[in-house]
Amino acid sequence: MILETAILNVKENLEKQFEIDFLKAKKYISAIKGYKGHTLRKCIEVKNKYLLLVDWETVEDHNIGFRESEEYKKWKTLLHHYYEPFPTVEHYETVIENK
Repeated sequence: MILETAILNVKENLEKQFEIDFLKAKKYISAIKGYKGHTLRKCIEVKNKYLLLVDWETVEDHNIGFRESEEYKKWKTLLHHYYEPFPTVEHYETVIENK
């Protein structure tokens, strides 16, 4: 399994609307093959900063399956105008896990 991470800096004073639209957008990402789940966390110290964590089966499920889909176009229309600057997305694989 692969973990996609993105720090989302939302334009100031748009946090509530972003959260509402993110709830709408989740149906687009969750429809993609290889999607395993996601978490959106809000920073305590910086009110307009969020951490998005998405579990995928493979990097290709995200980079090709999602980003080249019609669902991604809808996700992008709904959410991308909130970010300043645009987030850097990275992928991680588990090396050690202790639960």
